[in-house]
Amino acid sequence: MRAISIHETAEVSDQAQVGAGTKVWHQAQIRADSKVGTNCIIGKGVYVDFDVVIGDNVKIQNGACLYHGVTLEDGVFIGPGACLTNDKYPRAITPAGVLKQDQDWEVGRITVEYGASVGARAVILPGVVVGKFAMIGAGAVITGDVPDHGLMQGNPARLVGFVCKCGKKLIERRRAEEVAEMWCPLCEVTYAIPALNLDEEQHDSHS
Repeated sequence: MRAISIHETAEVSDQAQVGAGTKVWHQAQIRADSKVGTNCIIGKGVYVDFDVVIGDNVKIQNGACLYHGVTLEDGVFIGPGACLTNDKYPRAITPAGVLKQDQDWEVGRITVEYGASVGARAVILPGVVVGKFAMIGAGAVITGDVPDHGLMQGNPARLVGFVCKCGKKLIERRRAEEVAEMWCPLCEVTYAIPALNLDEEQHDSHS
């Protein structure tokens, strides 16, 4: 069995589960009842709230925050400083002026599906599903669901294209009424992608 590596400055709850081969770096915190899969990298200063679920082969870069209600499937990448939230209507106090307790709000859930990537400093709001192999650009603010392979940029983020499993932007070759044929110039793989309208005002680069 591959050893778990937890830096001496990291704080990992005894009630958290951490899989074989996972590395937890300096000053990271993993709270109770969270589940971290095998062969993951939890970077410096990462915050993993209670009950967060993280799959296998996930990379979470320095300073990212994952709050209660977040699920990351296998192979997900979370960039530096990204924030996955859980409260759509945040207030410190109730209308009566009393400090809110657990019973005073409803957790908002986020799922990032297999192979997807979330760029540096991106923010994902509650109630969102990020599709398989989607790519969230650096600094984007995600307010709604993201399709499989979708490339999102901006604040609020808009769908500006689609990406290959390798991360390269796909090139549209032909389009039918409901499906576009898209091709990766690096892998030379063709995808059948739903023919969604893109926001062409956004620039082509992504990170």
